[in-house]
Amino acid sequence: QVQLVESGGGLVQPGGSLSLSCAASGSIFRIYTMGWYRQAPGKQRELVARITRLGSTDYADSAKGRFTISRDNAKNTVSLQMNSLKPEDTAVYLCNVDIETIGYRRFASWGQGTQVTVSS
Repeated sequence: QVQLVESGGGLVQPGGSLSLSCAASGSIFRIYTMGWYRQAPGKQRELVARITRLGSTDYADSAKGRFTISRDNAKNTVSLQMNSLKPEDTAVYLCNVDIETIGYRRFASWGQGTQVTVSS
């Protein structure tokens, strides 16, 4: 009913940049908060950044000053620009979207995840 497709992960050297994108499609009436989480091996999933429908943002301390989240409400997309990447940023990054469907069901949907590896 609702699909999230992520793109943009990969391998980058320390200090480099990557941009992630997540596109939502399906029976969407409205999208509320959109966010990016990450999960490294052996660690709990953690919030990286999120953005409300009106554009208010919230960042993890580790992401402040290096990452920028943005969204396009017309296209139902959310992006994460990551600069000055560090090895500790290595993780699977997952898109999370608070969606209300055309049938007025509201739930949080997760993307499949995209791998980000920061290594020299």
